[in-house]
Amino acid sequence: MTILPKPEHPNPQFMRSEWTNLNGEWTYTINMRPPYFSEKQSFNQEEKSTGFDKTIVVPFSPESELSGVAYKDLIFSIFYHRTLEIPFSYAGKRVLLHFGAVFYHADVFIDGMQVGFHDGGSTPFTIDLTRHVSAGKSYNLVVKATSNLQDGSIPSGKQSSFLHSYKCFYTRTTGIWQTVWMEAVSPFSLESVQMNCDIDSEQLTIIPRFSAIAEGMEFGCKVFTEDGSLAAFAKCLANEGSPVVLSIPFMQLWDPDKPYVYTLELTVLVGNSVVDTVSSYMGMRHVQVQGNQVYLNHKKLYQRLVLDQGYYPSSQWTSPSDEALRQDILLAKQAGFNGARLHQKVFEPRYLYWADRLGYLCWGESPSWGLEYNQEGLPARNFLSEWAEIIARDRNHPSIITWTPLNETFRFTDAHAHRRLHRDAYNLCKMLDPSRPVNDSSGYIHFVTDLWTVHAYDQDPQKFAAKLEMKDGKPFRNFPQFESEYSGQPYLVDEYGGIKWDPATQLNSELIVGQNLVSWGYGESPKTLEEFYARLEALTDVILEMDHACGYCYTQLTDVEQEKNGIYYYDRTLKFDMQRIAAIFSKVPKTYQ
Repeated sequence: MTILPKPEHPNPQFMRSEWTNLNGEWTYTINMRPPYFSEKQSFNQEEKSTGFDKTIVVPFSPESELSGVAYKDLIFSIFYHRTLEIPFSYAGKRVLLHFGAVFYHADVFIDGMQVGFHDGGSTPFTIDLTRHVSAGKSYNLVVKATSNLQDGSIPSGKQSSFLHSYKCFYTRTTGIWQTVWMEAVSPFSLESVQMNCDIDSEQLTIIPRFSAIAEGMEFGCKVFTEDGSLAAFAKCLANEGSPVVLSIPFMQLWDPDKPYVYTLELTVLVGNSVVDTVSSYMGMRHVQVQGNQVYLNHKKLYQRLVLDQGYYPSSQWTSPSDEALRQDILLAKQAGFNGARLHQKVFEPRYLYWADRLGYLCWGESPSWGLEYNQEGLPARNFLSEWAEIIARDRNHPSIITWTPLNETFRFTDAHAHRRLHRDAYNLCKMLDPSRPVNDSSGYIHFVTDLWTVHAYDQDPQKFAAKLEMKDGKPFRNFPQFESEYSGQPYLVDEYGGIKWDPATQLNSELIVGQNLVSWGYGESPKTLEEFYARLEALTDVILEMDHACGYCYTQLTDVEQEKNGIYYYDRTLKFDMQRIAAIFSKVPKTYQ
């Protein structure tokens, strides 16, 4: 019997009981990459395909081993095909086809007719097939995915735009890389909800959106405690975008030590009939900046974060399993960290589900590298459109406590376009989710930001301390000549360390072009394990002793391909004595104890 890959519901915060997982074996064909690709080539044949001659396992990208393809060349365009069976039970309902993520431009065809499209490689989208299919019939579903990492128009994160991986750029992820699924819903169904919690008033506000509204239609919400008791209930007329406020007495807070989660049952009623039921969950917690500190539930928070790239040896951006997502968080907690920067990648919703359940703090980030942020027009439009979708997808997760739209925006060729993108990204965060602080660009360059973050990879602890010490009442800044003045925001060293440790090649730091055998890290490598532990602790202690810092982010959780500076090996096996590692990363300054 064939085992269905990634069988879990891909969106635990918006689940219906009946749905069809479309992961598994599809057929595919790859078009030649530029410059061999002919612009005059017609795609009519592929769009109308009834099946291609090669198979691929969805949702793993064609570059990955788990896809069964492992095609490592640059892919300009890939076509997927599968037969889509529409059950008889779907009669009279809206038929929705959901994609967790397709990198980067997606076009969807049913029997050769285009039925939808999406731009953005990291966010979900839904195609309404109702007008194009009938219950009890089968159809040819074709998905075309295109991308070009070399023209600067799309955010691509750490994907290498060259043929091979190098330094901190890795194997690409093209096409479908998250779960594809289908469901049938009422014409009067719930489209989405936004949840806002107020721990001071012990209130939860839910803002619903509906596919359509009927006369007298009602929206209901039940909130249950962890032991299954009813904590709150509300039912009112269904009004698009109108807030529904629920009081939650004897409220339990969500925090890393006790990540209390309430279960929600959301219903839509037409007449006396329940026409839609969605299950969800939420955590009551509050994040706020006051002066130079970040507060969680009105308590000062010291953030001991780790840089997590979210890459896997057999599947690149896609986790090999749900357990792998959970295990990554447990490994980080075992190492002494209380959270992570989800770096240059939008992690799968089920990762955030486990972060919510396990009590793990996350910074949500865009895969902004690869984007030409000094140009207005298409690059900015692609970025801001997708960033809005990222926020909308993830803003209900209690584990996310910071938004970081950009990373290391140091190339400075068009001052107007450069600063405008920072400002627009910041304002977009505040429009869509004013409840969290925004770090406009991790490390540099800052224009408008709630947090002040810097990157420093000095390997000598004394030089590291000298760089980061306050001088004339001002902290270290990466590019003070280009950015706004520091105005007292919470200050974090959100990238440091990156100490290379690879026993096989520890003394070889040279990059061998065209091979993936290279051992790469920051600065001069330690010669012994004891030297590694001593340097790691000394560098971390420098930050812990800084009165003006309220946290850090260590680079990084695991090795990734040729980058060998992880706390764990790429396959997640043990690399160090974890008791010694945890003793270092569990420390907090006395003022936070």
